[in-house]
Amino acid sequence: MEKQTLPASSCSLVLLEDTKKSPLLLSNGSGGYPPAAGNGSLVPLAPSVAGSSSTGRDKKGSVVTGAVPQYQERETWTRQMDFIMSCVGFAVGLGNVWRFPYLCYKNGGGVFLIPYLLIVFVGGIPIFFLEIALGQFMKAGSINVWNIAPLFKGLGYASMVIVFFCNTYYIMVLAWGFYYLIKSFNSTLPWSTCDNEWNSLNCIETFHHQTCSNASLANVTVSGNFTCAELANARSPIIEFWENKVLNISSGLDEPGQINWELTLCLMAVWVLVYFCVWKGVKSTGKIVYFTATFPYVVLIILLVRGVTLPGAYDGIMYYIKPNWSKLEEAQVWIDAGTQIFFSYAIGLGALTALGSYNRFNNDCYKDAFVLALINSGTSFFAGFVVFSILGFMAAEQGVDISQVAESGPGLAFIAYPKAVSLMPVAPLWAALFFFMLLLLGLDSQFVGVEGFVTGILDLFPGNYNHRYKREISVAVCCLLCFIIDMSMVTQGGMYVFQLFDYYSASGMTLLWQAFWECIVVAWVYGADRFMDDVARMIGYRPFPWMKWCWSFITPCVCLGIFFFHLVNYKPLTYNNVYVYPWWGEVIGWCLALSSMLCIPVSLLYKLFRAKGTFKERWAHLTNPVWGAHHLEYMAPDIKSLSSLSPGTDDNKVIIFESVM
Repeated sequence: MEKQTLPASSCSLVLLEDTKKSPLLLSNGSGGYPPAAGNGSLVPLAPSVAGSSSTGRDKKGSVVTGAVPQYQERETWTRQMDFIMSCVGFAVGLGNVWRFPYLCYKNGGGVFLIPYLLIVFVGGIPIFFLEIALGQFMKAGSINVWNIAPLFKGLGYASMVIVFFCNTYYIMVLAWGFYYLIKSFNSTLPWSTCDNEWNSLNCIETFHHQTCSNASLANVTVSGNFTCAELANARSPIIEFWENKVLNISSGLDEPGQINWELTLCLMAVWVLVYFCVWKGVKSTGKIVYFTATFPYVVLIILLVRGVTLPGAYDGIMYYIKPNWSKLEEAQVWIDAGTQIFFSYAIGLGALTALGSYNRFNNDCYKDAFVLALINSGTSFFAGFVVFSILGFMAAEQGVDISQVAESGPGLAFIAYPKAVSLMPVAPLWAALFFFMLLLLGLDSQFVGVEGFVTGILDLFPGNYNHRYKREISVAVCCLLCFIIDMSMVTQGGMYVFQLFDYYSASGMTLLWQAFWECIVVAWVYGADRFMDDVARMIGYRPFPWMKWCWSFITPCVCLGIFFFHLVNYKPLTYNNVYVYPWWGEVIGWCLALSSMLCIPVSLLYKLFRAKGTFKERWAHLTNPVWGAHHLEYMAPDIKSLSSLSPGTDDNKVIIFESVM
């Protein structure tokens, strides 16, 4: 796409007093801003840049200036499809397979799609597009992208905290999946029988619910030494494998117990895998996601073909999509729809911003946002047919209602589905396929999350602090730090720690809080019309005004409404609806949540108090954008005229860009 040429009136040049002794260099948008830029000032153009005679444009559309050796051009995707696949890999994860189908069945089947699709268009797509466009425009990770309004840089720190917590606990699901995958390579699945060392006396393989449906048979022996009355206390071998073997769970959070070394080795193996997926940057990540993002779809199709041929599959699918119109009257249905969208679209984590920052400046991110939203939501709906065809078969085999076998989250992945595949012919094959798919679904979400975190960290380092192995070392430190924290989750009390992180650190409230402030800052501080103009500069046309209306009014209201609903209906954390966390456990949980949420107001107040002048002057100074070097070409009225300017005209004045609108 050709660069847009603006009239001179839409872009102004300002002379700023500065000393010749310490000329300021133009930032590259990826860290290293001079002190004046750090508190909200615009970055002045150094005399060497203004006097350069070698300003040109390279193949990727970036400014190449021989006079500024400190400016290191940002890496870009080899192909645009690399970006699409990375976004698909990150956003399409375990939540699409194990959370959406359950919510759909729980909230009225096909009726759930009405609130779901409505919130997709008023919340999901606008913020998804906003984060990608911000990263592409500012060419920076989740922290420096907020140089667009430096006073609110706390948004970047908040997203870094959230994605760090996500990287820390999310990988435990991969470690469990990897453990199950290894155990699947047995002729008899270890969770299908009761003759293992971890099984208790209450273990029973077949429950015979149909035989016990008659109340007069309460004392009749139906399986081994169990009567119908005693079946209430019986335990399935899959539950005992999960709790007694995999977790070896203790009685509470205050009893960490011993480390499970088998699980520790699985955790270490997954972290090593993640490291080598990320250590070379987007050039390698963009290739790996072609496999990790697409192969799960192959497995889903295979599982669907197998699932629909099983007895009871039709009943399961109808249970999934059968509409219950009365559910639309319940507020919880709308809240579940909104929360699911924010989770599955990976909003507020900063990783989408990092991925967008590696795009070429004139990439059509507006079109990409709609394509990715369609893939994400379509995958969620498609996965429901796979899951409920299997659950329908499982319910038919056990002679129970589907509501008794329907699970969400880890319960579906590690209890319901393993139980279902154990009932199939050639069970180890289907178990291995399922857990391999689970591993790939989580793996690309994990390493793209790590990529987003590392990008934000590296963007904080000035360009002149480049080290040959800076990325490799940063990724290694990040992985090692997360692994050390993860050691608390491979103990006997690890499941309680995992739930604390899952329930508080990256909960609906933290993501909604983040999304609300993103909209407010872009729409009301920087300016919605102004950002729409910036997007038009990138993609060559102006997006539909609906986006501006959503950023300004609709999406913040949706986020705030769901946020307060969560707050009012807060329930203390429990495990299996039986174990209630101690008060100090809840305190730890709220500290995890507030550690990200407080970044925004604390950073804002700190910057305001540190600045000088009246409140109006401080606000104006701290909300001035800090432009990067790549903006020179795309935001200047005539870049050629800049290269002809003499830097020594006034001895102590340099050129900066004040604004583009």
